[in-house]
Amino acid sequence: MNQPILVTGGSGTLGRGVVDRLLAGDHQVRVLSRRPRPAGTPTAVGWVTGELVSGRGLAAAVADVAVIVHCASNPLRPRVDIDGTRNLVEAAHEVGIWHLVDISIVGVDRVPYRYYQAKLAAERLIQASGLPWTILRATQFHQLALLVARGLARLPLVPVPAATSFQPIDAAEVADRLTALATGPPAGRVPDIGGPQIRTGADLLRTYLQMAGRRRPVLPIRLPGAVFAGYRQGGHLAPDRAVGHRTWEQFLADHVGHRGRAAASGTTAGGRM
Repeated sequence: MNQPILVTGGSGTLGRGVVDRLLAGDHQVRVLSRRPRPAGTPTAVGWVTGELVSGRGLAAAVADVAVIVHCASNPLRPRVDIDGTRNLVEAAHEVGIWHLVDISIVGVDRVPYRYYQAKLAAERLIQASGLPWTILRATQFHQLALLVARGLARLPLVPVPAATSFQPIDAAEVADRLTALATGPPAGRVPDIGGPQIRTGADLLRTYLQMAGRRRPVLPIRLPGAVFAGYRQGGHLAPDRAVGHRTWEQFLADHVGHRGRAAASGTTAGGRM
């Protein structure tokens, strides 16, 4: 393929992984990001600083592009997913791309979480766009679970949703799948991708605390509302698509294992827990 592949959100965790894999496959790559080009970015990567919602930089980002991998998203501003996707679709029509690949989330049609509803609306915009498309849904990333665990572990008592399980997957494995889809023909809604294990939130938190060398009581709490009811019912899980390989423990060993062993032996720098 001589035309570039555009990765929106290419400076994020998933986007960076997709960019790296496309480069390794000798594809031309362009990134659209709200962030300026970071130091050390390979010179082979074209970089456009812009924003999907305002449309700033969008025309330059899609120029001469054949494929778009849409990784840009914002859980804190769900309208970004809807308005940004709408603008991206319109820009893609202008240049006549032949494949739009979107990453979504398992359960967007089953759990009435505002962010999930925005992701579902974005899916529908793509499906109705008239463009050739592929949509992949994934369960939550290990990276997100670690971010949440670190935040909760700052509390003296760690609350977790009771009777609720999760199926975290490594973002690198999702990047592998997205890259394969982006370099293949449009496939519509493809099978979901989930992590290798379904485990309770309390179990995931306790494992993190143990490997990080931190002692905190974990308190499961039954949270009210339709969103948490959806989680308790497993609407965000894909038990029949547990195709990921990297476990939570393997991921933590690379990110907190050393610090955890140091903390357990009392040698953590500055004594910080």
